[in-house]
Amino acid sequence: MADSVPVRCPTCRRENAFTPPTFPCACGAPLTVPVLRGGVPVEIVHRTWQGSWVMVRCDICGRQDEWPAPESGCVCGTVVRIPVVPVPPAPPHAAASGSRGTAPAAPPQVLRPAFRPVTIRTARDCVTAAAQYLKWLGFTDVRRTQERTASGVDLRGTGVVAQVDPTTRSTALREIECVWLNGLHDSAIAVFFSLAGYAHDARCRADDLHIPLFVMDLTGTPQPVNDAADELIRNGARPGG
Repeated sequence: MADSVPVRCPTCRRENAFTPPTFPCACGAPLTVPVLRGGVPVEIVHRTWQGSWVMVRCDICGRQDEWPAPESGCVCGTVVRIPVVPVPPAPPHAAASGSRGTAPAAPPQVLRPAFRPVTIRTARDCVTAAAQYLKWLGFTDVRRTQERTASGVDLRGTGVVAQVDPTTRSTALREIECVWLNGLHDSAIAVFFSLAGYAHDARCRADDLHIPLFVMDLTGTPQPVNDAADELIRNGARPGG
């Protein structure tokens, strides 16, 4: 898990805690955007496609990719972009890379293809994005339930059940315990995806139960919230399930 850093709002001067986002590299390793400590955040007045991405290199495989630029919102309504550490020059043995999806040479290893996010515009898009992500992790037969069951399960597959909270409120403790019980019933990994994050007691309970938690931004790229989520990204679907 990435450590939070203080970010001072340029408008009201309030200091807010910001946790750098973590994304799944194509090699399977969690990749945390390296926020520049002491950097000056810049208020976002006009958004551009180019300005919404930053280049980050994976410390594990050396791959360079563009990821969503880190942003932070203040209670005063100001949204700022957080500066990141510039990508250092590639080592001599690595192939140069200057565009998204191009990777330098890396030691032999099992690599996943790059995850292709689903832009989130509706609640249904949230479920679709979560399903695509679980398939990317190796749960290839994940499917959407015909309609959300009374138990709250949105996605099922061999060895996995998942619930998706597309609301703008923090996911509550009861929903975490609900998906955990479904996982027990199906002898499957229980996973949770939330658009607005998790209440403190829900997060603590998930840690106790070792339930992978992810938050989703509007680009449709889930980000791990706890150690169980990081572990799931590293290991993916278990063989045979």
